[in-house]
Amino acid sequence: MALDVKIPPMGESIVSGVIAKWHVANGDVVKKDQPLFELETDKITSEATAEAAGRITLLAETGAEVKIGEVVARIDTEAAAATAPASGSTPAPAGQPAAPAADTPVSPAVRRIAAESGIDPATVSGTGKAGRVTKGDILAAAEKKPDEPAAAPAPTSVAKPAATPSAAPAPAPAAAKGERQTRRKLTPLRAKIAQRLVAAQHDAAMLTTFNEVDLSAVMALRSKYQDDFVKKNGVKLGFMSFFTKAVVHALKEVPAVNAQLDGDSIIENHYYDIGVAVSTERGLMVPVVRNCETLDLAGIEKAIGDVAKRARDGKITLADLEGGVFTITNGGIFGSMLSTPIINPPQSAILGLHAINERPVALNGQVVIRPMMYLALSYDHRLVDGREAVTFLVKIKQAIEDPARLVIGI
Repeated sequence: MALDVKIPPMGESIVSGVIAKWHVANGDVVKKDQPLFELETDKITSEATAEAAGRITLLAETGAEVKIGEVVARIDTEAAAATAPASGSTPAPAGQPAAPAADTPVSPAVRRIAAESGIDPATVSGTGKAGRVTKGDILAAAEKKPDEPAAAPAPTSVAKPAATPSAAPAPAPAAAKGERQTRRKLTPLRAKIAQRLVAAQHDAAMLTTFNEVDLSAVMALRSKYQDDFVKKNGVKLGFMSFFTKAVVHALKEVPAVNAQLDGDSIIENHYYDIGVAVSTERGLMVPVVRNCETLDLAGIEKAIGDVAKRARDGKITLADLEGGVFTITNGGIFGSMLSTPIINPPQSAILGLHAINERPVALNGQVVIRPMMYLALSYDHRLVDGREAVTFLVKIKQAIEDPARLVIGI
């Protein structure tokens, strides 16, 4: 019996995509739920899995543009029992590591690192759920590999966040000896991002205002309570949870920032779903943490950790990226001193965080050394006035420099 492998529906606005990568080769015997290919659209990259076991025949090549519902492969389910290896494992396609023997498929990130380092995931003891091999497991195995250091991770863009997550294009072909340039086609997702970034600057009266914040109080709290926080909650207390709570506090105090334009109407949002930019091997994604006003610091840390992991593992969904009212992007983790982030439409503002550097500052008539960070708020001046933008940043500054305000609500 032949089972058609079709491009699955991914939302009303998505009608086509590009096969970014096949995880199997033509003629391979695949297992049920085994990852088959990655589909890249103008909004997201997702992974398709096998609905049944059998021998697969590929009907579309890597890089082919396909429509939703199009048949891209067929699985001969009757061939599964006769051709599957006795061990139950599936041969890996040429140039790719084999999956672990157990029915625990590895993520795209693990496959990439395994391919670069030459480590077979099947030989690695997994520490993830149900024995799954994690990115940390494969990195640790690569570090222990004698005489062959693991390849450095792919560089990630620190460009301003886009309205949609960026997906990694197919690897650029190696340049021939003496060749000074290579050319590859712009991916649908990157083309869409470019279009929306330009549109955001043309359609909005975008302006950026700056301030700086002293991180001494937050750093003291983290130092004092970190061990107890980890012991109780199982996650570390980071800076992003403080800034997320501070943003929610500021949005409540300055509701004009928590609004958006729709034609000649102003839509006022009364909820606090905050987008958090996450750097992945596919580029920058902006998953949304829901109902931040109801979460404590631990809840925010767990939520950010969850969406960040799924983004880096290629498991993020379109629903995870939609509906945010405000975005936070942290270029400081890459050492950025200052930037002007671009608004994520239809939102009206975005907060950029930067590197924490010890600098001399004047305090009570004395010059002291403090851990300082520059803040940048880009906003749509059609909706948000300068007074509101400056007040918003001041509210964030006050909350971070005196975190008790977040508890008292002032």
